[in-house]
Amino acid sequence: QVQLVESGGGLVQAGGSLRLSCVNSGTTSMINRMGWSRQTPGKERESIAVITPGRGTDYAESVKGRFTISMDVAKNTVYLQMNSLKPEDTAVYYCNLRDGDWKNYWGQGTQVTVSS
Repeated sequence: QVQLVESGGGLVQAGGSLRLSCVNSGTTSMINRMGWSRQTPGKERESIAVITPGRGTDYAESVKGRFTISMDVAKNTVYLQMNSLKPEDTAVYYCNLRDGDWKNYWGQGTQVTVSS
């Protein structure tokens, strides 16, 4: 069973950097893809970065060129390196895993706050 745990959130000044980590402490027979989404109060959850093993990455326009998603298969971990952070990046960030049956799993979320 998949269990996702995010870490690395916090408070940072505009222009700063943070790296989020998401560990899958459970097991899955196959990973279709993993990704990061974020959500602010009153808004829908927004997918911002996706990595598909063997195929590549994709980013929302709002983070393209600033955020980088990567995966360490041996550590069952996906990362989100966030640079040049802006106050509008403030949100709860969620890790997502889609398995080979296209079932989606979510972590509990980690808060990122960017001060101006």
